[in-house]
Amino acid sequence: MKFSVLIVEDEKNIREGLGKALEMDGYSVTLAENGREALRIMERQEMDLILTDLRMPELSGEELLKKVSQGYPTVPVIILTGHGSIETAVNAMRDGAYDFLTKPVNLDRLSLLVKRALSSRELVLQHRALQEEIEKISQRRNYSAIIGKSSQMKKILEVVEQVAQTKASVLITGESGVGKELIADAIHSLSNRKDKPFIKVHCAALSEGLLESELFGHEKGAFTGAIARKRGRFELANRGSIFLDEIGEISPAVQIKILRVLQEKRFERVGGEETLEVDVRIISATNKDLKEEIAKGNFREDLYYRLNVVNIHVPPLRERKEDIPLLAAAFLKEFAEENGKNVEGMDSKARTALYSYSWPGNIRELRNCIESSVVMCKGNILTLEDLPPSVSNSSDSNYIRVELGSSMSAAEREIIRSTLAFCQGNKSRTAELLGIGRKTLHRKIQDYGLEEI
Repeated sequence: MKFSVLIVEDEKNIREGLGKALEMDGYSVTLAENGREALRIMERQEMDLILTDLRMPELSGEELLKKVSQGYPTVPVIILTGHGSIETAVNAMRDGAYDFLTKPVNLDRLSLLVKRALSSRELVLQHRALQEEIEKISQRRNYSAIIGKSSQMKKILEVVEQVAQTKASVLITGESGVGKELIADAIHSLSNRKDKPFIKVHCAALSEGLLESELFGHEKGAFTGAIARKRGRFELANRGSIFLDEIGEISPAVQIKILRVLQEKRFERVGGEETLEVDVRIISATNKDLKEEIAKGNFREDLYYRLNVVNIHVPPLRERKEDIPLLAAAFLKEFAEENGKNVEGMDSKARTALYSYSWPGNIRELRNCIESSVVMCKGNILTLEDLPPSVSNSSDSNYIRVELGSSMSAAEREIIRSTLAFCQGNKSRTAELLGIGRKTLHRKIQDYGLEEI
């Protein structure tokens, strides 16, 4: 990445001398002789850093700083000042300047300060690039709420789009917090029932009696407290879809009634004699192994096969870590806006911790982590110190996890995958860290199917 630096100085010799010095450091340099010219340049092209004198005709450095801080808040500004104006330069830092240099300028000090200021700018640009990638992914898909570019998530979304238009029952499996409800939302939103009701029931939150009443409704006087007829969730979802979350928690009695709805599309309200007919698509989810529950006698095998016409398994976050940068960027933007904070990126140590942590709570835990970090962040860059201790102090924060019993090829694949994810897909940096040639890395990426990272 070649950064662009704007030098604003009314003395020609100083302006051109600083420009040559920074060009030798590899920067793209633009020169302006006063603040007003600098603003005109910034209207035409984006700058990554501004180096400006304080005392200039037409528009002073102080006024330029104020306008840049308002219009381009992520662009760092370094102030140039004479020895007699150091107090003014310090005041400028209070107004948002990154730092200041006294004249005559020490070029080594200048080089170091510019490099340090641009490191923060690079984090902002990386975050912006992730936001643009999220936007592009959203535009390419018919459903934008699911964020991820891993091969696993791409395959899941292909299945979602394929089954959405059908009437097939779908069972979504996966650990708690992986986003099973979002998959259910996508199926309904992409179906021809999208304009009809989508009713959600969290089965584990209700006792057997309450769940039966919630699902199927009840008649007046059916039980103590039933003072009026109540329509159930299946009745409300007629011609639409119903999402039964934590389906593995329901009792055998409720299982039988759900099976009848699936087989006959009929049921009676609790305490009622009238048989109701419904056309409802059932989408269910569980974090349990329902085959194990069948073996234990806790879940009906016939109901399982009725629910599991199409199975969508959502892998845990630790198995698709290449999705972490996009998810973290989306959450960071969401909570920065929600809390009125100007947090526009995260440093490399924070990113490393996010990659290395095992995320037992999956996306839900990552979301809570980013929300907490944004709240605790004091600057515009999220740092390792802002992360919750459980993440920043994780014992495995500097390691790649490979399960015992893995083959050499599986271990090598995980090492390459994790390093690629850590380097955000930068293959030159990945090859450097792994100590292998770039051609060798490209070949192994192809062999292990890691092209999408």
